[in-house]
Amino acid sequence: MPHPTHAPPIPARTSAPPAELSLEARMAATDAAMTIRLEEAAVAYEVNTAHIPTEPVDLGDVVTLPLTPTLQPPTPYPTPVAALLQRAHHRLLTGGWCSGALVDEDGARCLYGAIHVEARGDQNLESRGLQVLMDAIRRQFGDVDSVPAFNDGFTSGRIPMRMLDQAADLADARGL
Repeated sequence: MPHPTHAPPIPARTSAPPAELSLEARMAATDAAMTIRLEEAAVAYEVNTAHIPTEPVDLGDVVTLPLTPTLQPPTPYPTPVAALLQRAHHRLLTGGWCSGALVDEDGARCLYGAIHVEARGDQNLESRGLQVLMDAIRRQFGDVDSVPAFNDGFTSGRIPMRMLDQAADLADARGL
């Protein structure tokens, strides 16, 4: 029969048991601990994402309005080139934008196609409108070969149509 073993002795307490903390003290301690954890997480996030390149967001890409065929054209610019660009912009808003063709099977048009149809056969007006549009594009995007090349470089019409609107403003400012 095995001999029973004794349990190890319980050490004597050298200090008094910790005092019970009040609710306010426990909340303050929890708040301090959470603040430290949140600060550590913020630093870790900054370190982990520092290598990711970012570009500023243009509000023109974010703020949009519903585009419906019932949109009324805005008050036309008093100058012919600005009015042409404004009409082309309105045509794209109501008829749709496309890339890779002057007009697609649904009737949507590219930048050049919209300017061409809105010039109504006036080649001088059309070429002046395209020149102002190229000036507006180059101001923002640098060296671009042509309006169709710029148009076809996008999968969405937001930026091309915004450039058309900016070109109308530019033509109006130039008195064209």
